[in-house]
Amino acid sequence: MGRKAGVSQAQLMALPDFENSAAFDDVEKLVLRYAAAMTQTPVEVSDALFDALHGHFDERQLVELTSAIAWENYRARFDHAFGMEAEGFYRGALCLLPQPETRNEKPETFIR
Repeated sequence: MGRKAGVSQAQLMALPDFENSAAFDDVEKLVLRYAAAMTQTPVEVSDALFDALHGHFDERQLVELTSAIAWENYRARFDHAFGMEAEGFYRGALCLLPQPETRNEKPETFIR
């Protein structure tokens, strides 16, 4: 879906360090910060971050953006709870997962 929407291979590869990447513009980085904040447990979206988003998106767009991020979080958590992993289908796109916080976990690549 991302590729069809114009997400480049460079952007996919840069996701783990998006803050320091030239592959994303300022608004894209703002949205990625929002997605990262919504993915934390507990969710902590600062007023400053939400106000910055509101400077670029109207109410309807913010609802749509928030619901899309929440839906992806739901799907990821649901799948992990049931041990569902990628099926190995590869369409030329990949998304690197963040590095694990503990030593006994190995880094993964989520292929979609």
